[in-house]
Amino acid sequence: MSRPPLLTLDEALPKLLASAQVLPQIESVSTFDADGRVLAQDVVSALQVPPQDNSSMDGYAVRSADCAQANAVLKVTQRIPAGTYGTTLHPGEAARIFTGAPIPDGADAVVMQEDCEALDDSQVSVKSTVSMGQWIRRSGEDVMRGAKVLQKGDRLTPAALGMAASVGLAQLEVVRRPRVALFSTGDELVMPGDISPDKMPAGAIYNSNRFFLRAMLQRLGCEVTDLGIPDQREATVDALQSAAQQHDLILTSGGVSVGEEDHIKPAVERLGSLNLWQLAIKPGKPFAYGYIQGSVQGSVQGSVQGSIQGGIQTAHAPCHFMGLPGNPVSSFVTFLLLVRPFLLALQGVKNTDIQRSQRVAHFDWPRADKRREFLRVKHNAQGGLDLFPNQSSGVLTSAVWGDGVVDNPADQTIQKGDTVQFISFAEWMA
Repeated sequence: MSRPPLLTLDEALPKLLASAQVLPQIESVSTFDADGRVLAQDVVSALQVPPQDNSSMDGYAVRSADCAQANAVLKVTQRIPAGTYGTTLHPGEAARIFTGAPIPDGADAVVMQEDCEALDDSQVSVKSTVSMGQWIRRSGEDVMRGAKVLQKGDRLTPAALGMAASVGLAQLEVVRRPRVALFSTGDELVMPGDISPDKMPAGAIYNSNRFFLRAMLQRLGCEVTDLGIPDQREATVDALQSAAQQHDLILTSGGVSVGEEDHIKPAVERLGSLNLWQLAIKPGKPFAYGYIQGSVQGSVQGSVQGSIQGGIQTAHAPCHFMGLPGNPVSSFVTFLLLVRPFLLALQGVKNTDIQRSQRVAHFDWPRADKRREFLRVKHNAQGGLDLFPNQSSGVLTSAVWGDGVVDNPADQTIQKGDTVQFISFAEWMA
């Protein structure tokens, strides 16, 4: 029986994202606590920012017509700190004003204090000529009333939280966090702390995947339940069936091959559906996607399908399943390429693409592969990229040492000096 052709990443990712229906439940959270969450509604400003013309400098509010010539002497009639509003400025008058303070009626410019000389408590000399509008921040120059300042599907950043606060929002409506059950598989896996290095049995390895997968899930805003390592077929079935009742995604690493000791594959097929994909990427060829019939519960706002009982809605839906390869670098890379955009799409993020930049390779890669390769690299002092010498899928050191990958097309060699496509780990895992 011939094997199906390998799926390219550009073929696999759209198939995966087509299954990522946005979670229907919405939560209202404090703007203080919304960093990294995904907006469920547009944010429209009910006011202008700034609300009125104000000074962008400490100095003097003046009438520009009074300062057409340098060294004009004006009478200081008032002092306007931020948060107060002055009286009308008349010809020949100036107002001592501070950054953020509203511009008084009659004034049409601000002169910074460095360009002025206080002659006494009631007079100031303006040493330079003045242009109308200088050093004035106009009302609405940041945000106009009725403007959409943040968009549904935006993943909130610290700057976005500041923007929401600037238009008066103490609470934001966000999509609830995805709930992910994390399984590890493999009789050879040992948890750090259970057995000391000097007593490790032959063939055993520490379970590194469990640690970096959990951390990356949490960085994506997920609520993670670590369900450990079920070691028997029926125990695996029971664990998956139970997890499907309370989670949106079950994620495993390893255990989806055809070996008789791999319990995940038959368990998922018994409870739902499973597709085994062979991807044309390196590292990370094996990947599994499917679902387990279950239900997801959560607090909701708005109208979605399901039965509402006492404010809790049960939305019957299958629980997604993803199986990653067991080798640590393969698991790491396939998570970033496939699981990350899927989880962002579940939260309503519209653009899940990652930015690539052009860099110069300071290495040779003469062995073209039929698969698209993701080579672990690091910036050097000369501004180019160095290659980690061992690109094996089992060498997690390469991901620790590197600060990103080169996205190298299939059948492509690289010569030192070539321009390559670089993806930063920092941006990928932000």
